[in-house]
Amino acid sequence: QVQLVESGGGLVQAGGSLRLSCAASGSIFNSNVMGWYRQAPGKQRELAATITSGGATYYAGSVKGRFTISRDNAKNTVYLQMNSLKPEDTAVYYCNLRQHVNWVASDYWGQGTQVTVSS
Repeated sequence: QVQLVESGGGLVQAGGSLRLSCAASGSIFNSNVMGWYRQAPGKQRELAATITSGGATYYAGSVKGRFTISRDNAKNTVYLQMNSLKPEDTAVYYCNLRQHVNWVASDYWGQGTQVTVSS
């Protein structure tokens, strides 16, 4: 099993910055993908950014150029630096870890952390 614990959410004014952290523990394989998803009220959960254990990153178009994802493999921790925040970034942000066992993908989720951007 894998446990994910997020921290760093909060309330910020538009144009401000926040940094989210997610620490993973448990049965973690060396090869995995960690990422951040977000879910705004009344909307489906959507991908924000991912990073592989090798450091390859992917960003959704809505956050590209403003958000930076990074990770510390020694600490099994992933970060999301969010700059130039907009009110539309308001959502619950969920940490995700995906790894494969016998070619079958397993997804693990954190409990979520609220990010609120005021205009």
